Amino acid sequence: MRAKLKLFLPGERTRMITIAAFIGVMAGLAIIAFRESVEMVHEVVFVGGYELLRIGEGGWRILLLPLLPMVGAAALIPLSLAFPGKVNGYGLTTFLRRVNLENGVFRARNLFIKIVATALTIGSGNSAGVEGPIAQIGGTLGSQVGQRFRVSGKRMKVYIAAGCAGGIAGIFNAPLAGVFFAAEIVLLGTYEISSFSALVISSALSTVVSRAYYGEVSAFPIPDYQIVNYFVELPLYTLMAVLVGLLAVVHIRFFYWVRDRFQGITWIHAQLKPVVGAFVIGCIGIFFPQVMGDGYEYIEQALASHGVVWVMLALIFLKSIATSITLGSGGAGGVFAPALFIGAVIGGAFGGIVHGAFPEYTASSGAYATVGIGAFLAASTHAPLTAIFLLFEMTGNYMIIIPVMLTAVLGTITSSRFYPDSIDTVDFTRQGINIHEGREVAIMKSVRVGKAITEDVDFISENANINHLLELFRFARDSFYFPVVNHRGLMVGVVSMQDVKTILHDAEQRVCYLVGAICTRDVIMLTPDDNLYEAMQLFDVKGIDEIPVVETLEEPWVLGMLKRQDVIAAYNHEMLKRGIGERAESIRMLCSTT
Repeated sequence: MRAKLKLFLPGERTRMITIAAFIGVMAGLAIIAFRESVEMVHEVVFVGGYELLRIGEGGWRILLLPLLPMVGAAALIPLSLAFPGKVNGYGLTTFLRRVNLENGVFRARNLFIKIVATALTIGSGNSAGVEGPIAQIGGTLGSQVGQRFRVSGKRMKVYIAAGCAGGIAGIFNAPLAGVFFAAEIVLLGTYEISSFSALVISSALSTVVSRAYYGEVSAFPIPDYQIVNYFVELPLYTLMAVLVGLLAVVHIRFFYWVRDRFQGITWIHAQLKPVVGAFVIGCIGIFFPQVMGDGYEYIEQALASHGVVWVMLALIFLKSIATSITLGSGGAGGVFAPALFIGAVIGGAFGGIVHGAFPEYTASSGAYATVGIGAFLAASTHAPLTAIFLLFEMTGNYMIIIPVMLTAVLGTITSSRFYPDSIDTVDFTRQGINIHEGREVAIMKSVRVGKAITEDVDFISENANINHLLELFRFARDSFYFPVVNHRGLMVGVVSMQDVKTILHDAEQRVCYLVGAICTRDVIMLTPDDNLYEAMQLFDVKGIDEIPVVETLEEPWVLGMLKRQDVIAAYNHEMLKRGIGERAESIRMLCSTT
C-alpha cells in the first residue's frame, strides 16, 4: 500500500522543478519592480533635473549636465554607509565567488540594495548596465527559497542559477539566453541535466511574467538581417571577430586598471569617489551624451544604420572609459549593457567602413552592428552560447546564426588567447584561484603550506658520515627523508634510505663516505607561502611522500617537512571549519529574516 502511495507523491525532481517555477515567477515580478525603479529615477533625477536646470537651452547651461549623475552618486552615500561593502562597484565577481566557492547564502536585503543602488546609478545617467544586478536579484531570490527549504549546498546552487536565468530571460525577453547565461557564467559550465531543467522552467516562466506586463517586445527593435554575399562578408566577419577579441582585451584590462587607480587614491574619501566619477561621466556627456546611462537608445540607432562612423569609433573607447570610471569609482551596476553598446558601435563602425568600400557586396552597417553585439559580449564574458542565443532570440532570424556563431567563437578565442580571464574572473586569478576548477581546488589553494608542515624535523650535515646517518634513521619514527645542510645551515640536498642501500653492508665505506657525497642535490622545495594544491601536484607528479619546506628558495633555511598526510589533514580541517561556519551563517541569516 505504501509503495502504491509513493506513485502519487511528487518525487525529488518534480519538487525541484516546482520550486524552480516559483523562482521564475518571482524573478519576473522582481524585473518589473527593478525596471520601474530605474525608469522612475531616470524621470525624476535625469529628465526632471534636465528640465529644471534648462540644460536643453544650450549655452553655458550645458555645463550643468554633470550635476545630474552626481546627484545619483551622492544618493548612494547613505545606502553605502548603511550597508558597507554591499553597494559600490561591480558586484558580480563577489556574487560568483559566493555561489561557486562558498555557501551561496544571500540575505533578503540584497534585493533592496541592488534595486535601489542600480536605479540611482543608471537612472541618473551614470554608465552601467542593469543585467548584472538583475541576475544577482534573481540569484538572491533563489537563495532565499533554498534557505526556506533548507536544501543542500549543491541544490542551493541550482536554485540560485535558476533565479539568475529568470532574471536575464525576463529583462531581455529571451528565455534561451537566460538559460545559457546561468549555465555558462553562473554555473561556469558545470551544470547537470537535472539542474538544466530547473533553469529552463525558471527562465520560461520569468519571460511569461515579463511579457504579460511589457508585451512581446525584444530589448532592441532590430531590422531584418541578411547576408548579401557569403564569399565577401564571411571573411569580413572573421576580420571583425579578431578585432572585437583584441578590443575586448583592451576593455577588460582598462576596466580593472581604472578600478585599481581609484582604490589607490587615498586623498579622496571612499564615499566621495562615486561622486567624482559621476562628475567625469557628466563632463564626457557634455560632448558625447550617448555614453550616459545604459546606452540602449544609441544601440537602437546603430542597429538601424543611423550611426556616424567617426562618432561610433570614438564611442568604442569613450563608453569603455565611462563604464570603467562609473564602476571603478564605486557606482553600482553591471557590464553587460556596456558590452552590448561597445559591440554595437564596433560593428556599426566596421560595417560603415566596409559598406562604403563595397556597397554592392555588403549589408548595411546595422547588420554588422547586430553581429557586433554578440561578438563583443562573447569575447568579454567568454560566454559564446549566451551571445549566440541572445542574438537569435532578439532577431528571430535564422540567417544571423552563421555570422554570430563565427564572430562569437572567434572573438572569444582571440580574447582568451591574449588574456585568459573574462571580465568576471580577473579578481579570482589575482587571488590565485581558478574558479572553473571548483570549490575543492579553491580550498586547497587557499591554505598555505606553512599551516600544515611538521616543524619537528631532523636534519644532517653534509660532512657527517654514513654511520651517523644510520643512527638518525634508527631513531626516526615515520620519516624516511632527511634534509642535508651545509656549514652555514642552508639546505643543499635530501638523503633517504634508498641512497645508502649500496654501501649499507660495507663498514669501511660507511665510515669513509660522507652524506654530501650520496645525497640528492637536485631537490624539490616548498616555501610557507606555497599552497596545498601546488604541494599535492608535486606529490603526484614526482611520486614522493615528503617535501622539505624552506624559508625562501634563495636562503633555504629548513623549516620542516611537508608530508602527504599533512596535506590531507589540513584540507579536511579547513573543510570542517568552513562547513561549520557556513552552517552557522545559514542559520543566522535564516533567523534574522524570520
